[in-house]
Amino acid sequence: MRKARLAASLALLLAAGVARAHDADIIYAQVHRPQPGRAEVRALLTMTASTLSLILPADADGDGSVSQADLEARRAALEVGLWDALPLTAGGAPCTRQEHAARLRESYVELTATFICPQGSLRQTYTVLSLLPANYRVVLGTYGGEGGQLFADALHPSLEIPERSPSSPRSFAPGLGGWIQLGMKHIFEGIDHLAFLIALLLVGGRLRQVLWMVTSFTLAHSLTLGATALGFILLDAQRARWVEAAIAVSIIYVALENLVRREHRHRAVLTFLFGLVHGFGFASALSAYGLGEQVASGLFGFNLGVELGQATLVLALLPVVRLIQRRPTVNLWTVRVLSTVILCAGVGWLVQRLG
Repeated sequence: MRKARLAASLALLLAAGVARAHDADIIYAQVHRPQPGRAEVRALLTMTASTLSLILPADADGDGSVSQADLEARRAALEVGLWDALPLTAGGAPCTRQEHAARLRESYVELTATFICPQGSLRQTYTVLSLLPANYRVVLGTYGGEGGQLFADALHPSLEIPERSPSSPRSFAPGLGGWIQLGMKHIFEGIDHLAFLIALLLVGGRLRQVLWMVTSFTLAHSLTLGATALGFILLDAQRARWVEAAIAVSIIYVALENLVRREHRHRAVLTFLFGLVHGFGFASALSAYGLGEQVASGLFGFNLGVELGQATLVLALLPVVRLIQRRPTVNLWTVRVLSTVILCAGVGWLVQRLG
């Protein structure tokens, strides 16, 4: 009975993650005065099309995807449903919005607006977060990395906007710590990546084999993440969809191997090949967070965060796996049950991502 309850609990945990695996739950924001002391203030938001669709019906023609034509058709709805839910003040007095625009980029939607504001410190309230699931938050970039990143969520939706000095750079530069945090968050909340790593560790073999697997996975996903973030490989919405499906296939394959094979000497090579695919998934998430001009620091910090999250997982689970492996019967049962649960989750993800 206890075994059945454990298996059911694990199945529910992974099934719950099917709906949110790789969902970009970040809205990246920038607000600044192009010229200190002037009335004009500019605001920028980047989010995925799926996030925008949670806020308002963005797919105007009903074809199942958001196009530039849809954004133009929804211009009035964006003004009322989005920008009116992002009130901006200066010195406690409201700012007046002059114009706004929406542009569809490769993997996200870019929304811009221009305000006329009185003098005083800027503050924006992201009441739009009340329309989104509780895990969503706004990441506000700051100039020159002086204040790192600021975060808003539904419980704390209001942020003071740091003003740049005349000598500060003219672009937002998220702090390195903020990017590292986002990378770790993506690993711990990306339940499909966690399922893949757990499936590998279940039959990881000796410590040397585990180190080879982790190293090959790290090298592979760093290559594709870097190549995509730097623009050497184009990852549009259609390709990103196939990447997500391929990640599900990698999970299914490793789980099946755990169930039908006794020897796993080729795992380092296999992990490298699948790591290339997972790297594209990391790149898709990173682009959704809005790198802006901070490609180098964002890429380095995000990848470092992914590695730290991965290392934390391995260091936490490896002693447990080693302990279980000392009891062959318990080990056999554990591998079969967990691999079956992971296999079912992988099939669910594949069906969802191809649907």
